[in-house]
Amino acid sequence: MMQWSEHYDLHGHSTHSDGELSVSQLAQKIKDEGVKVWSLTDHDIISGWSEASIEAKKRDLKFIPGVEITCIPGLPAEAIVLEKEGRDRATTSWHLLAYFPNYEPNTTSPSMTAFSEWLEPFAEGRIGRMKRMVEKVNQLGMEISFDAVMARSSGAVGRPHLAKEMIEKGYADSVQQVFDEWLGDGCPAHVEKRKPTIVEAVKVIHEAGGICSLAHPIYYGIETDDLLSFIDNAGVDAVEAFHRSHPDSYRMELWQSAVKLGLKVTCGSDYHGPSYQARPGHMSVPSTSLPEQII
Repeated sequence: MMQWSEHYDLHGHSTHSDGELSVSQLAQKIKDEGVKVWSLTDHDIISGWSEASIEAKKRDLKFIPGVEITCIPGLPAEAIVLEKEGRDRATTSWHLLAYFPNYEPNTTSPSMTAFSEWLEPFAEGRIGRMKRMVEKVNQLGMEISFDAVMARSSGAVGRPHLAKEMIEKGYADSVQQVFDEWLGDGCPAHVEKRKPTIVEAVKVIHEAGGICSLAHPIYYGIETDDLLSFIDNAGVDAVEAFHRSHPDSYRMELWQSAVKLGLKVTCGSDYHGPSYQARPGHMSVPSTSLPEQII
């Protein structure tokens, strides 16, 4: 009999990247919403793991160290899929969730040291990218201070930090407006960042003893069979079939197709804070289809 569970949330962000809540606040929110197995997956940075592990233990949560790695798209978007979804373009990045269920933060591990050293330039690249985006915003007639944007981040700086500074200065009413008009992929102030390929990231994750799942595939504009065939061949372990942005029909399609290929699935609210969505958790997932290292 298939067992479904809402005890897992394997995708969320803190102030170490573009989330609104501190690690401690996020851990409490996770606990309050009934989650029992939690992964902090900040963008391209793992500086929150130590605190998250401590805060999880205080609340009797199982913590899985994670990170969301920004990668080069594995396939070009398919026009027929974009048309069906009512979009004119796909995102310019694919995101790979890396999990290290057997690693205990604050312990010495040569493989994890190697992974951290590989990841670090991608996080640092965010700073140069932000400088260029702030310059573009200023060229568009909006006076924004780079230092003020950086002050909003305690880790990996991202576009939401710039968006909030623009809102505070009165140039926009919402983060969505900022992304739609200026910072979104292909918009006037957007700047691409240095990214690994999916294959490169998978290799490094596996060498460090981790497993990986392709995040929120609905954003990539690829037919399900094409997408899953690619990630299977690339060595990706799972797909985030159960993401907050996926309609139920797409969740079922991804899950059933993944099972046929022998791929696992993961689930995540992709919680960034109360300005984005009401709560984390509440992601129903067939627990037997999760990677066995996470269960």
